[in-house]
Amino acid sequence: MLHMFLKKGDWFAPKRYGYGAGLPIAWQGWALLAAYCAGITGAGLLAQNGAPAERTAAFALVLVLTALLIAIAARRTRGRWKWRWGERD
Repeated sequence: MLHMFLKKGDWFAPKRYGYGAGLPIAWQGWALLAAYCAGITGAGLLAQNGAPAERTAAFALVLVLTALLIAIAARRTRGRWKWRWGERD
């Protein structure tokens, strides 16, 4: 199953205006977003009633998960990330 994630191909459509990625266009993109949401939910549950060290760990986890999401989405966006003014690619 891991080989399906390593295959070449685009997972996200580019935004029409601005910089970045739009919605997923492949199941791998949706799986990435679902895993990100699950990780953020887990971090929130960890920080909810935790000690200061657990809250710090949860914050660090959110930062790491967000950085991973951005890096993967940037690599897997059709046409890469660039500023767009509304023209179709």
